[in-house]
Amino acid sequence: MLVITRREGEEVVIGDPNDPTGIVRVAGIKGDRVRLAFEFPRNIEVHRREVADQILAERPAVVGAIKPVAAAQG
Repeated sequence: MLVITRREGEEVVIGDPNDPTGIVRVAGIKGDRVRLAFEFPRNIEVHRREVADQILAERPAVVGAIKPVAAAQG
């Protein structure tokens, strides 16, 4: 995990700086709250963790997924 310290108005560039995949900007800080602004192409999904977890929980199990094989007994 990469941890970066940024001040209000500062940005983090995601991907190639010449053609970034996206930009995350610290939009504001108020008390213990930080507002982030995400600038990504529309085809890249960006979700809060609780929303991402809900999406995963609602997806049906993948049919034909490879499952770990139990150790051979003998």
